[in-house]
Amino acid sequence: MNGQTSHHQPKDGRHDDDAALTEFLASLMDYTPTIPDELVEHYLAKSGFQCPDVRLTRLVAVATQKFIADVATDALQQCKARQSAVVKDKRDKQQKDKRLILTMEDLSKALREYGVNVKHQEYFADSPSAGLDPASRDE
Repeated sequence: MNGQTSHHQPKDGRHDDDAALTEFLASLMDYTPTIPDELVEHYLAKSGFQCPDVRLTRLVAVATQKFIADVATDALQQCKARQSAVVKDKRDKQQKDKRLILTMEDLSKALREYGVNVKHQEYFADSPSAGLDPASRDE
């Protein structure tokens, strides 16, 4: 408290935010996202958006990757909750089978939390035993 003011911290912190954003955008140049740039560019162009800056393309890829990871995590939680309810009903029979089977219902519930409503055709397999050999079904 010697009366000196710091020139490094503006009152609203905007300079720090700008510097962090600039640094983050620069780091995207060296980052290889899980979702390829070409795929992101395709869907951006399909929606009418074009930008020659690869950093923006990679930013969309990172955001998309985060969205997919969040939906997958939520769908897994839905799956675990559904299967734990089944285990309570059929303790002895289901207790031996520890596999998690993700269904369209699990995915649809998870996506609904993000405002995405999925409508699927009736021919999709929503039963854990669908597609299995009839002799191996435990129905």
